[in-house]
Amino acid sequence: MLQHKMTKRKTLIIACFGIALGLCIGTVLKNYRALEIVKRCNLRPTNLKSPEEIIGLREDDTIQNSQRNLVFVGVMTAKSFLEGRARAVYDTWGKEVPGRIAFFSSEGSYSEDLPVVSLKNVDDRYPPQKKSFMMLYYMYEHYIDRFEWFIRADDDVYMEPAKLERFLRSIDSSKPQFIGQAGKGNSEEFGLLSLEFDENFCMGGPGVILSSETLRRVAPHIPTCLKNLYSTHEDVEVGRCVQKFAGIPCTWNYEMQYILRHNSSGRNAYTGKLKRKEIHNAITLHPIKQAPLMYRLHSYVQGLKAEEMRQESLLLHRDIKRMATYLEVPDESTYMLPSVSPESDSSKRHFQDHNILGISPELNKFVPGSTEDLLDWSFIARSLYSASSANPKQKIDSAMREGLEDVITEVMENINNYSRQRGRVIEFRELLYGYHRLDALHGQDLILDLLLIYKKYRGKKMTVPVRRHLYVQRAFTGIFVKEVDEDFYNVTLQQSLLGSLLQHGMARLSSHFTMPSGLLPPTQDKIVFVLPISGRLGTFERFLRTYERVCIRGQQMCDLLVVIFGPPEELGDHLQLLHDLHARHVYQQVNWIQRAAPFSRGVALDVAARSSYIRQEDIILFIDVDMVFEVTTLERVRMHTQRGKQVYLPIVFSQYDPQRRSSASDEGGEPRIDDESGYFRQFGFGICAIYKSDILDEDINGFDKDITGWGLEDVKFLEKIVRVGTRQRGFLANTAELSSDYNEAAEQWRRLSVFRAPDPTLVHIYHDIACDTQLDAPQYNMCLGTKANSVGSTRLMEQLFHSSPENVQFAADFNRQKQQQQQQPQQTR
Repeated sequence: MLQHKMTKRKTLIIACFGIALGLCIGTVLKNYRALEIVKRCNLRPTNLKSPEEIIGLREDDTIQNSQRNLVFVGVMTAKSFLEGRARAVYDTWGKEVPGRIAFFSSEGSYSEDLPVVSLKNVDDRYPPQKKSFMMLYYMYEHYIDRFEWFIRADDDVYMEPAKLERFLRSIDSSKPQFIGQAGKGNSEEFGLLSLEFDENFCMGGPGVILSSETLRRVAPHIPTCLKNLYSTHEDVEVGRCVQKFAGIPCTWNYEMQYILRHNSSGRNAYTGKLKRKEIHNAITLHPIKQAPLMYRLHSYVQGLKAEEMRQESLLLHRDIKRMATYLEVPDESTYMLPSVSPESDSSKRHFQDHNILGISPELNKFVPGSTEDLLDWSFIARSLYSASSANPKQKIDSAMREGLEDVITEVMENINNYSRQRGRVIEFRELLYGYHRLDALHGQDLILDLLLIYKKYRGKKMTVPVRRHLYVQRAFTGIFVKEVDEDFYNVTLQQSLLGSLLQHGMARLSSHFTMPSGLLPPTQDKIVFVLPISGRLGTFERFLRTYERVCIRGQQMCDLLVVIFGPPEELGDHLQLLHDLHARHVYQQVNWIQRAAPFSRGVALDVAARSSYIRQEDIILFIDVDMVFEVTTLERVRMHTQRGKQVYLPIVFSQYDPQRRSSASDEGGEPRIDDESGYFRQFGFGICAIYKSDILDEDINGFDKDITGWGLEDVKFLEKIVRVGTRQRGFLANTAELSSDYNEAAEQWRRLSVFRAPDPTLVHIYHDIACDTQLDAPQYNMCLGTKANSVGSTRLMEQLFHSSPENVQFAADFNRQKQQQQQQPQQTR
């Protein structure tokens, strides 16, 4: 009986416990939905926008009354790419879309600035099959009646919205359309994608375009398509779904591979030269895997648009000029000039004058008033021959070469615009020769002799080489002037003067007293002059006077380090000059290193760069004893030398032999800077400014110490810098694609670039050059070349040559004999 009561009590307790447990489970299940909503609200408290608010779509915006309801672009991205690729897309072409754009990411994704749609129950795993289908379903559910077209895109694609709009407005969106670059898989995948012989798919990378009718037919069946996947490729499955439920394949059009462009180079795509036909003609470009490359490409495309606008402005000026002629409006009238009062002085030509900009393209725009006003033509062959230059034969520089390539490319594209319809094509082979001149008022004139290949592939096929002359006038557009208030300059000048006085005053005080660092203004980096010297006492004394005047008395934060070569008994005068300079300025660093070995500039510069007299944060200026300089020289050195980034190699002005100059002597002791007094030494690299921390980089490691005597050490040093400059830098700002450790390590890499510019304040004073015959052949030839260049100007050499009748007669006889030798083989034939 007792056991029966205990069993009954145990059963009652278990029943009560079961009821309580059931009530708890029921409560949890009942409130599960509310708990999930609360949880999501805690994760994204501000992402409570409606689908229309996310993309900025108003209720009254419809296809019928808004130009911005043409297309909706859905960009598939991932949570880790929102601040990298996605932001780059939105900052570049995303805001210019003729419609709306949204970024579709995994559940929980959110951004303050970007229109992000967080897809429920979707993650960022690859392949993104579910993400792609759910994005299409979201478009259908919320925007199907608000847009004509829908685009599925990736976050590594670049679109040109203006071209996209022109393309889409030329197609009927009321019919089912499935537009993209058609594919059936590569050779390895052929037969493995479960595609029928008449089925294909639109490649997802460069973008897929669906009309609203296509999306309307397919979207209701997306759950069915998700349950029946035959491959891991989401673009293949989307194509299969469209084929099955919309009844249309991807467009079989050969031109789609150029309109929606996919580059198979992977991560290296669009990292090189952008001036290519595929970029100019495409609507979309894929893939752009790094955000900085997206900004770079967008900047280039914007530049192309600016060129088109300038060309359109020129055409408008020409139309106005033509209409003014028909209306018999006088050329001197100011009624047709923008921003010019009719009462203003009509004798002055306005920079937007239609009489200047409106002239039709021709080579006779400029009318010279006298023979002195005639414009010289430069001859273009393998080199550039110009009568206006001190050196008549020059290498064609990169800017000129790029300009010629642009002209020829554009002309050939215009010629072959309708080549397919005509059954022929003309190819450019070679520029044989040409002429070039620059008119500062109207533009550039070109006459080019081109070798072309004419290919006819329809009817009677033929391939024929042809030569044609090309006459081009590249007109200038209007000048744009930006006015700045005069007070801006006055205030800036006052601030700079006060700052300079304060800095120099505090620097002088700090050299005598210990001052708190908070009171000291930010100082400039110190420049350490490194001067190798052997003999030449008088020139050395002149250099020290220049250094004392400019650097010490000018308070320019400079030190001097001299490397003196020679036996100790012969260096007494040199050392005495240094002792005297140091005695006059006891607080200045004037140091020297003695070397008893034979003179070697490479050894001198390397020893100085490694010495303890120079700190890691100092700028080293390697200089020659024949140089004179000014304060402006030092300002340029500090401006153009950047630690870890840039090395400065100024192009110095080298004087000619003063006894052979045709111009007057220097006035007031200051060197004259003109074509008759000297020349800018383009191929001299001995004067160099670089930070010590950069010159001791493991890939540079100072100078080559195996070179003895004069020259060649600067060329070897430049080769090292160029080699370091071409080293690829893996760090990319504004990307979320690389680990932080990799970025931090790659940021420390040096990638030195070389900056060169003529400096008229840095002058090499002429001296007689004696080339040692014991030098190596390359050094000896360089020495002879420098000696020959310093004799005198080209005009002076011409005068000396023509002043002697024997020289003229010799040249005439030589040309006559050469002509006879050329005629003899022709007569024997």
